[in-house]
Amino acid sequence: MKNILVLCTGNSCRSQIAEGYLSYFAGNKANIYSAGIETHGVNPKAIQVMAEDGIDIRHHTSNNVDEYVAIAFDYVITVCDNAKENCPYFPTQAERFHFNFPDPAKAQGSPDEIMNEFRRVRDMIKEYSKDFILQHLKNQ
Repeated sequence: MKNILVLCTGNSCRSQIAEGYLSYFAGNKANIYSAGIETHGVNPKAIQVMAEDGIDIRHHTSNNVDEYVAIAFDYVITVCDNAKENCPYFPTQAERFHFNFPDPAKAQGSPDEIMNEFRRVRDMIKEYSKDFILQHLKNQ
């Protein structure tokens, strides 16, 4: 079974969404973890847009990357440039991947416009997650 870590700045939105979709698409082929360089708590809007797509992340927690230093990760995915630049060294042979998704928590505008940005980013992360699992876990 593969171990996958999704890393973001605050483990609040993008990494939480990615954890939800990677878990969904991987099924029992991988253990999925998410963490941040800092911890900001799981964003309620991320929970809401995931629920709209049938994925429940209400029980996710915001974790610091230091909590996972003892896990031998096969893959580390950074989902923002800040996390990529500050990603700690893991004593593993983890293969690293990076995609700088926009931060929906920084969206401005009306409540509808902000939620639409969360949905847009959610959909981007969903496609990335689906493709990642198809490419890297197809033979598991």
